Amino acid sequence: MKTAKKVLTYGVIMGIAVICALNYELFVFPNRFAPSGLNGICTMIQYVTGINIGYLSMLINVPLAIWVFFYVSKPLAIRSMVYVMTFSVVSVMFDYVDMSAFAYYTETGTSSILGPLVAGIIFGACYAMLLRASAYSGGTDFVAAIVHKYHPEKSIFGLIFAMNVMVAAASYFVYDYQIEPVILCILYSFMSSTVSERLTKNGRSAVRFEIITDYPEEISKEIINKLHHSATLIPGRGMYLNKEVSMLFVVVNNNQVTKLAAICRQYPNTFAIIDPVSEVMGNFKKIDTHGKEEVAILDGGDGKAV
Repeated sequence: MKTAKKVLTYGVIMGIAVICALNYELFVFPNRFAPSGLNGICTMIQYVTGINIGYLSMLINVPLAIWVFFYVSKPLAIRSMVYVMTFSVVSVMFDYVDMSAFAYYTETGTSSILGPLVAGIIFGACYAMLLRASAYSGGTDFVAAIVHKYHPEKSIFGLIFAMNVMVAAASYFVYDYQIEPVILCILYSFMSSTVSERLTKNGRSAVRFEIITDYPEEISKEIINKLHHSATLIPGRGMYLNKEVSMLFVVVNNNQVTKLAAICRQYPNTFAIIDPVSEVMGNFKKIDTHGKEEVAILDGGDGKAV
């Protein structure tokens, strides 16, 4: 089972790399702008020199991957290099395949904003899936992992932001001193980061209930039997009537909110405070709509990619 899951994970990583290479070929290159990160630098070099981004990506990522392999995480480096190698090979292959019939661009330059919009959405979704497979897309991710290894107290977001700013600024000079490529780079960066962050958080998020009730035992049994989660009982005192009350602290999956709300409504003198939880760590089960524990499809490796 573990072997099959690992094989599937590597297959997914390679599939994501193919989609990303196709994304560049159809939406990035035709619209003459540089995406974020080190691949943005490779894109500009390709535009100026004609050297395929596949060769440039390998040239930059191999030494960084070796560094990550020996000093950060071997599984992370291997999985990330599977992505980089697949992306590079497919990108080079596109030199011999005419994809112009499927590429999006306009002769007059109208609606050129749609190219980076779509490209950012596609890469953001691919990147979120890549993280679930415990892999990186290389480039800036490798740099961030190395910096975090030696300086865990420092935020990597400042480094990534600075690099993206440099790519956006450089694109002004590379693409014939025009401001539009700068704007398209910013738009791509915003869309990709927003989509990837939203999808990544959705996979970790949950909902917290703080239930004030006179029936803690009854509600707890229903939570355990119907939702397959537990609850923490906290004794308290209601100051309005100055009487003893109980508060149940419960964290459930997003798809269980309606069921838990229905349980609370069955009992008088019961109300709940509901808050979204951005991330849950530790021994917390993901329960599907059928009441069964969700099983991760992909192998998570050593978990150092997240």
